[in-house]
This record gives sequence, C-alpha cells and structure tokens, in this order.
Amino acid sequence: MKIRTIMLILIIAFISTYAMQEVTYFSMKNINEDDFNGSTLIIPKIDLKEHLNYESLDKGVLIDKASKKPSKGEIILSGHRTLLGSPFLRLNELTPGDNITINSPEIGKVNYVVNKTYIVDPDYRITLDSKSTTLYMVTCDPIGSLAHRLIVESKFVNVQPLDTNVQISYTNYIILIILGVFIIGCIISYFYPIKEDRKFLFIEIIIIILILIGLFLHPISPEYFSFLGKLYF
Repeated sequence: MKIRTIMLILIIAFISTYAMQEVTYFSMKNINEDDFNGSTLIIPKIDLKEHLNYESLDKGVLIDKASKKPSKGEIILSGHRTLLGSPFLRLNELTPGDNITINSPEIGKVNYVVNKTYIVDPDYRITLDSKSTTLYMVTCDPIGSLAHRLIVESKFVNVQPLDTNVQISYTNYIILIILGVFIIGCIISYFYPIKEDRKFLFIEIIIIILILIGLFLHPISPEYFSFLGKLYF
C-alpha cells in the first residue's frame, strides 16, 4: 500500500473520530432527554432548542455559575460553535428584535428579545449588574477560532405559563452524521487514483460506519474523546 494511501486512511480515521464524538454526544443527549427536568433554551430564528446545564460546555449550553434565575437577574450562557452539537453555530445570525425563550420548570416560559450583538477580545469579562435581568449568550468568533468572542445581549420581556410540550430528539442529527461519513467515504474510495487501494479505503469506511451505528445504539461516555478537547472551539 502506498504511503499516500496510508496517510489518507489516517486522515479518514481522524475525521471519523470526530464523527464518533458527535454520535456519542447526541446519543447520550437522547438517553438523558426522558429524565431531563431543567431549563431549555429556544431560539426560533436559528432553529435552536437546547437543554441548559451547570456542569460543562461539553454537555451543551452552559449556565455560568454567577447567573441568577431567568427573570430574576442576569444570566450568562456559553456554547460551542463547532462540534459537540455546535449549539451556538448560528448565533451570529441573531439581530435586534429576535425572540429568545428560556423554558424553566421553576418559573415558566421566560421571554427575551435581542437588544444588541458585539465582538470582544477573548479575555473580556461580563460585569454583572444585580439590578438587571439581561441575558447574555457567548461563543467564539469567527467560527473555528478563539480569536474573539461573540456576545448576544437580550433584554427580559415577560413570563408566560410553562410550555410542557417541549421535547427534543437528536436522532435526525445522528442519522445525518452517519450518512454523511458514508457518502463522503464512498466518494473518496471510488475516485481514489490508485485502483488497487480503493477496496482498503472502502473496507475502512464500512468498519467506521459499523462503529458509528454501534455508538448510536450503545453510546459510551463522551469523556473517551476528551483528547479532542483542544481542537474544537
């Protein structure tokens, strides 16, 4: 087998590792959906519906520990723009006047409206005001870079009765990831210039697909992919 074929196999394997991480991430979120009793962030304009957590960015959108309860004070939410679900991938599309909701079992359907968006240096720190009810959403900017931070600032509007019908399914994302890897892998193996090596590439793709399906059906802890932590933003 040629050296460039080996290099290509390694590249495919590396990319597939990211796919395994994403499948595991979404599969675990699917499992935890039934037992979830926390708050959910809903942003219709960017088709975002994501559970909030106090533990880690690796589990989705993180609530800063300094935050208060929705409608009771200021809140800071942080999320990735690439990988691990990429919850804030399209955050840059929000503009003044867009609606944001935090569906909180303790309080109700807490509504906000975007006030402004701005870019800051990565070491910028939001100064909280005990008299304010502002919602801040923070992510990296531009996509795939730690050069700056994008902040979307929203003002509190009102509280409505809790929406008890909010449900989230990540199955479609998992299927798209698996199909995407399969299609890309087939294209690469079919058009690879060295004909005798094509079958090895195709076999690798099939093995990867079987692994992804296995992770979908029986997900493992995302911590097994923690070595990728320095490579996503």
